Amino acid sequence: MSAKPFHLAIVGGGITGLVLAIALHKRGIHVTIYEQAAAFGEIGAGVGLHSNAVRAMKICDAAISAGFQRVVTGNAWPSKKDQWFEVLDGMSEAPASASELLRPLFTIIGPDGGHGACHRARFLEEMVPLLPEGSARFGKRLLWIDDPSDTSKPVTLFFEDGTSAQADAVLGCDGIKSRVRAHLVDKNDPEAALPTYSHKFVYRGLIPIADAVAALGEERAANSMLWFGAERHALTFPVNHGKTLNLVAFVTTDDPWPAKGAHHLTLPATREDALRDFAGFGPNVLKLLHLTAPKLERWGLFDLAERPLPQFYRGRVCLVGDAAHASTPHHGAGAAMCIEDAAVLAELLGDASVRDATGLQAAFAAFDANRRGRCQWLVASSRRQADLYELRALGRDYEAIAAEIRTRQAYIWNIDLDAAIVKSRKDLAQRLALGLPAAAAPDPTVPFPPDINFHLKDVEA
Repeated sequence: MSAKPFHLAIVGGGITGLVLAIALHKRGIHVTIYEQAAAFGEIGAGVGLHSNAVRAMKICDAAISAGFQRVVTGNAWPSKKDQWFEVLDGMSEAPASASELLRPLFTIIGPDGGHGACHRARFLEEMVPLLPEGSARFGKRLLWIDDPSDTSKPVTLFFEDGTSAQADAVLGCDGIKSRVRAHLVDKNDPEAALPTYSHKFVYRGLIPIADAVAALGEERAANSMLWFGAERHALTFPVNHGKTLNLVAFVTTDDPWPAKGAHHLTLPATREDALRDFAGFGPNVLKLLHLTAPKLERWGLFDLAERPLPQFYRGRVCLVGDAAHASTPHHGAGAAMCIEDAAVLAELLGDASVRDATGLQAAFAAFDANRRGRCQWLVASSRRQADLYELRALGRDYEAIAAEIRTRQAYIWNIDLDAAIVKSRKDLAQRLALGLPAAAAPDPTVPFPPDINFHLKDVEA
């Protein structure tokens, strides 16, 4: 493929930034990644990626999907290979090792395989060799962006180290604490760029699988489980090719987040803190909490549910992934949405019609129109899903809970991404034909499916 006559700056070197950089490079687009850390690295947490994410990886570059397959861990038992989660009563006194006593409330089955998880850092390590040589700049913490109205002039990025850089457009892939996001909001309302606390926090722990089997029995330790409970819930699933059990324990609270603002998402905690917060929960999750490290962290769950952006782009600056639509993790789909974003945006920017600033802005407008509805729905729906897990929304009506969860997950998993890209490209062509990149093309929005719009506050499409 011939090289495109423009250069894009990607701010942020996490999963979204790297996937997008690889996808753009494959389409002949020159990119430079600006990462504030001294090297590529991700938080020490697992990430779940389902079939929609894998399809998006293949669209971006098949090598990304191949790398993911090398680090992913699924359920150990062949009979549970298609299981997303088996749902159990976390408050029950029955031992998890006695399946005849602790029976599943219900099971969620995935359409193209079950739960798949990996360590974020391991996935990143698979992608780094796929980047074009010399495409990354480290120690680059963004201060601000100058995007001149005269599009013959470049966009300039200014960094805390006193340096600057220029590009034809900027892609903000800098996550929930995005600094690029501030460029898109009203300068008189800087808080509009900040995520808000969902009044949930989480403890994470990694437990050797032999210890987990002793606590839960082999079936429940070797496969993905979701433990329901009042005001709390937990996820357990194997990682590290089945050598380790990942424990994610969620707590709901009315209290404000004690740290100052959304720039401090973690706080030091202890095993005793976690045990105290789970007092009254059933013995199975408590056994696992006893197996965690003495020193833990309390991760505050922030999102953009209360401050959804009216647009994902402004001029020649476009937000991608969590920078645009940071979500709580209760669908297990936040990273998947980021990879879907990368696939759609790479296909738009790689379109033959995109050759200059007009084409770039038209591509950003088409991306916004065709991704914002789905992504902002996920942010709102994730909060609702947590209330289902914690018996706050439908009580213990497990039949109704199962039906709603299955419907919501199906909307996430069953996207026809190829069709979505075709629609986005038609939108791009219409915008360019109009000669006004940001003008509304006929019916550009993505409607919310009526059967799952219940109980959700409206999200601007």
